[in-house]
Amino acid sequence: MKLASLKGGRDGRLAVVSNDLAWFADASHIAPTLQEALDRWDRCEPELRGLAASLEHGALPRERFHEHAAASPLPRAFQWADGSAYVNHVQLVRQARGAEMPESFWTDPLMYQGGSDGFLGPRDPIPLKDQAWGCDLEGEIAVITGDVPMGATREQGLSAIRLVMLCNDVSLRNLIPAELAKSFGFFQSKPASAFSPVAVTPDELAGWKDGKLAGALEVEVNGQPLGRADPAIDMTFDFGTLIAHAAKTRALCAGSIVGSGTISNRGPDGGPGKPIAEGGVGYSCLAEVRTVETLLRGQPETSFLKVGDTVRIEMRDAKRRSIFGAIEQEVVEA
Repeated sequence: MKLASLKGGRDGRLAVVSNDLAWFADASHIAPTLQEALDRWDRCEPELRGLAASLEHGALPRERFHEHAAASPLPRAFQWADGSAYVNHVQLVRQARGAEMPESFWTDPLMYQGGSDGFLGPRDPIPLKDQAWGCDLEGEIAVITGDVPMGATREQGLSAIRLVMLCNDVSLRNLIPAELAKSFGFFQSKPASAFSPVAVTPDELAGWKDGKLAGALEVEVNGQPLGRADPAIDMTFDFGTLIAHAAKTRALCAGSIVGSGTISNRGPDGGPGKPIAEGGVGYSCLAEVRTVETLLRGQPETSFLKVGDTVRIEMRDAKRRSIFGAIEQEVVEA
């Protein structure tokens, strides 16, 4: 089942979307918003699945689905906790700036609490006030949970996953060092993120297994391929583990979003991955490109995003059909 929030009001209007992303059916008679559906999931899920089945069979009124008309599946959320499940990415970035990586990073997930009071739509522009801030994209996978009790196990975390989606976790790289130096975490360096046009139940995903999603995350900048990394490879912490980590000292309410962090694959030799042009799977953010350039040639050569640049993030199935729709955004002057 694929769900979307059509733009309108702060929390959008819930819709069920066909598997080919061509059609939608209004679901507001079941729940006006996705958040309300998540709050009453035991009751709403069967009704939504029934609506989705009728939509696939053309047995009810339907309308054309346009990704530009979609907000992020949750236009705002009670919780947005982004992990860093790909320790390879963390290791590379720290290595480039000469920072030692504690061994605990391989056993204890990193996670920050992002701003969730408003997300960008999947086709909304990325507002940038100052190009000197170093605007970057980050291609990620994210899940939306039901209620998760405090102290949940990994298995409880996995069973709480309701929906899966793509994420562009926008980062302002040049603001990060000063913020981290305060030893109090990210804030200004993490503006609004964007999520894919639709969120998908795990049972619909052929590549979903044990809290990981296999496939190629296609990341492009200005129409040129940047990355084709596989989110299931080199994922140190699966989503069950990330959710359990988030719930160690607090319960998570229905509608909480947990992110994977930037997708990152090692090279075949265990070292930094190679660009697509050199036969590798590339990268899911520009910071990693710049890191590899620094390690190999002493300094970064690729610039961060500028006003007018475009980014695109998408995953396709075995028949090259879009699974979640595309995050496609242009950087604009704020």
